This record gives sequence, C-alpha cells and structure tokens, in this order.
Amino acid sequence: MRRAIELSLQNVHSGNGGPFGAVVVKDGEIVGEGTNQVLASNDPSAHAEVIAIRAACQKLNTFQLAGCEVYTSCEPCPMCMGLIYWARPKDVYYANTAADAAKIGFDDAVIYHELTLPNSQRSIRMQQVLRQEALAAFEAWENKPDKVPY
Repeated sequence: MRRAIELSLQNVHSGNGGPFGAVVVKDGEIVGEGTNQVLASNDPSAHAEVIAIRAACQKLNTFQLAGCEVYTSCEPCPMCMGLIYWARPKDVYYANTAADAAKIGFDDAVIYHELTLPNSQRSIRMQQVLRQEALAAFEAWENKPDKVPY
C-alpha cells in the first residue's frame, strides 16, 4: 500500500493525471504498478488501477489475476471496479475513500446513480440498434469450439 500511496503523491507532481496510484502484488512481489495517466494520455480510462492491472497481466501473461492483490491509493471508481471484477484478484485494499476523492473533485456519485437508472432515464442517451445483426457475433462465439471462456 505504501508504494501505491507513494505513486499517487509522485503523480501529483508529474502532472500526468490525478493523485492516484495502484500496484498489483503476487506472492509478495509487485507485478504491476500504475498511476493515473488521464492527462498525459488524453485517455479517460487511464486510471491507476487500469494501468497497474494491464502491466500485471502482461508480466504474468494472463488475463486473470488469480492469487493477486490490488493495492490502490483510493477506493476504485465504478469503471475500475468493473475491471477488477473481470481481472478476478483475490483481494483489493484501498487507502482513501470515494468520499475523500469527492472532496477534492473526483466525485463518482453521479455514475453510481446513473447505473441504477433504466437506460431511458440516463443523462447520456442509451439506445439499442441493430440487435439482430449484432447477435451473429454472439452466436458465432457460442458455437466456437476453441473459445477461451472468461
């Protein structure tokens, strides 16, 4: 956790993004680390957890982080929580809370609220189109004999 916090503080001074750092640990060794790179990369998905998990997956040559722990300087946002669930680490540890982040301008409350609403009531229009055409890819996946489930 101290490394994640150290990375978050370094990132404040780097100007690369917000004050967030994360590390992924397996068997006591850091296998991935990251800082928020949103400003440096012009990528709204370049959160510290995303960068750290990508690095860990590359190093471990896997898309799932079984047996790993994620240490993050702040409670993960909804996007990062989704990623964490897909990556399947065994534990997540965080330092600052979502409320702490909101106090300095990183408020995810609107996203959490939006996710509870039906698509028709969300502030960003969500409209389904071409479902029948898109189902072809799902059917192909379902019938693919050598697929790797995840």
